[in-house]
Amino acid sequence: MAALLTGIPRLYKFGKVGLGTLIFGSQLGMSACDSNSGSAVEPQIPIVAFTESINITNQQYVNLRSDNGATYVTGGVRGLIVVRQNSSTYYAFERNCPYRANDTCARVQIDPSRLFLKDPCCGSQFDLQGRVQQGPASRALRQYNTSLSGNLLTITN
Repeated sequence: MAALLTGIPRLYKFGKVGLGTLIFGSQLGMSACDSNSGSAVEPQIPIVAFTESINITNQQYVNLRSDNGATYVTGGVRGLIVVRQNSSTYYAFERNCPYRANDTCARVQIDPSRLFLKDPCCGSQFDLQGRVQQGPASRALRQYNTSLSGNLLTITN
């Protein structure tokens, strides 16, 4: 270790406190300054196995006939929101809001403007690609896999 300390000035050695203790102590001090160290951890949304298939030509899914159209579908933990990006790309999101996921009211809805998604319980807003636009949520909506074959859209986790 002495060979490693050759180029380091003597002020890094304090009595019986070696360089290793000094580095460990400084890392410990820096982690205590982390802004998230005292905050509560947001609960995770449970993972459930499911497969949902919908025929996008059915009348109940009329909103999926135009780009940025969105509709509700069963599945997931608290239901799904399916958004059509274009004729070949669909997104499926969990309706369970990622902020305080265990709250009974934490259920995302399609805003009446149809321009974004919102959880009326906490006020979080998400764009039509599931990204946070306005907090308090800090995580995007959980996204599920989608596969389009003809008129059949299959959603899985």
